[in-house]
Amino acid sequence: MEKLLELLEQDCTMSTAALAAAAGVPEAEAKAAIRRYEDEQVILGYQAIIDWDRVRRETVTALIEVKVTPQSISGFDRIAERIYQYDEVESMYLMSGAFDLAVIISGRTLREVAQFVGERLSTIQGVTGTATHFILKKYKEKHLVFRPREPEEREYIFT
Repeated sequence: MEKLLELLEQDCTMSTAALAAAAGVPEAEAKAAIRRYEDEQVILGYQAIIDWDRVRRETVTALIEVKVTPQSISGFDRIAERIYQYDEVESMYLMSGAFDLAVIISGRTLREVAQFVGERLSTIQGVTGTATHFILKKYKEKHLVFRPREPEEREYIFT
């Protein structure tokens, strides 16, 4: 049934009948599997990927590298839990390499993101350093390509 999960990940708007046909299983079996995946929290939710630039909504997205001192027993988990509770945090990952956690956040302005890092994130006990990288342009997310907007036609009047 991994095929069913792959199909849902690609397009969660597909009908159960279409999912079943594409996965090669009976519709009732697909419906039961989806319900089971939801109950077992294999499927955590359904979400649309929006190209906010097309609707001209200004947002600032940042990737923040976070260095932490792991706590005894819970390691990175307790600090990670404190961080991911904030509404601004969209995604968060434990990383290997030069930093420990990668945090993706969004805000309305650069100042809003900076305040989050300076006032909330960096003040958490166990956080020893941060580096903020602002995302300038999205090209692809979750296998979906962000296409450039068509240039607008303008009418010029010369007098």
